[in-house]
Amino acid sequence: MNKAIHFLVLATLSSSAGVVMAAGEKPQSFSEQPPPPAPDYARAQSWAARPTAPGASVAVPAGAESGVSGPVIDVFYVHPTTYRSQDRWNQDIADAAANAWTDTSVIARQAGVFNGCCHIYAPRYRQASTLSFTSMEGDGGRAFDLAYTDVKRAFDHYLRHDNKGRPFILASHSQGSRHLMQLLEERIDGTALANRMVVAYIVGVNLSEGDFGKTYKTIQACDKPEQTRCVAGWNATLPSTDIAAVAAMGQRRYVGRYGDDPGKRLLCINPVTFDRSKPQSEATQALGAVPGKPGEGTMLPLRSKSTTAHCVNGLLVTSPEAHLDLAPLPGGSMHYHDYGLFYADIRANVRLRIETFLAEAKK
Repeated sequence: MNKAIHFLVLATLSSSAGVVMAAGEKPQSFSEQPPPPAPDYARAQSWAARPTAPGASVAVPAGAESGVSGPVIDVFYVHPTTYRSQDRWNQDIADAAANAWTDTSVIARQAGVFNGCCHIYAPRYRQASTLSFTSMEGDGGRAFDLAYTDVKRAFDHYLRHDNKGRPFILASHSQGSRHLMQLLEERIDGTALANRMVVAYIVGVNLSEGDFGKTYKTIQACDKPEQTRCVAGWNATLPSTDIAAVAAMGQRRYVGRYGDDPGKRLLCINPVTFDRSKPQSEATQALGAVPGKPGEGTMLPLRSKSTTAHCVNGLLVTSPEAHLDLAPLPGGSMHYHDYGLFYADIRANVRLRIETFLAEAKK
């Protein structure tokens, strides 16, 4: 798979865990550095969340319904970069500090979005560190390739031992979405598994509209909020972002693989409407966002009617209310808030898609 950068934001530094190098120190090359031990997905320690040990995924902010009800649907969730090492290419999943930050910052706040509908399977994996973003065409790319082998093995283990033929949902963010993009292409598209996939929320990554029909021959982008067996994705930013420049950077992966054609336009599904014919939404339509900095303690109560959203040139341009207290990344990126800004909206949408999927299965 093309190793060109898959993220709109290079600094997906959603972690305070990890090792910071001394000034002027140079890390070993990927080939010189022994990889961490491969996770054994038969062991509970290799999962951040499973139905028998849900961990931080049970967290629910005030204002959100809790509890799984109805037929059992699974969610296979892959987390973003949470390992901020500057001298290691891949995380050892025995790193307790990195795991604790992963659980607090994203297992609770992203995977937990699905705890009102589903049983969550979230593997720990030898994620590529933030060091890897400095060398995506070299050692960094090799670190991402190693991380993907874990995600693929975790998914295979889940299918063999846990799924038992049930419908499933895929969900991810940033680095996790890069891995699920590849998994969709290699393991699901055009197979019987695609018929069991309710939906895939592949968020915070550079999916292009032209991928559907080229990278994915049978799986389509989600056009409507109730549509199933499709992919929804978005990248949130502020109006102050240089939309044209950021979109052009995001399109490089597609252009490098397929050429400079109109399909390079980034996929943007507004997660308030989940309707491609309705790319714009007003604050009054937003069901609920999680305020505050991700990972900072217990989630605060949801705030509804707190952001506008509009797909512009493939980016989701948002205007969050000041009371949400959401800090952007440099350049106006709201990458850290791709899920939290639309917590209740995603939660409602996944229920709708499950209901539709189950109704279709009865026909």
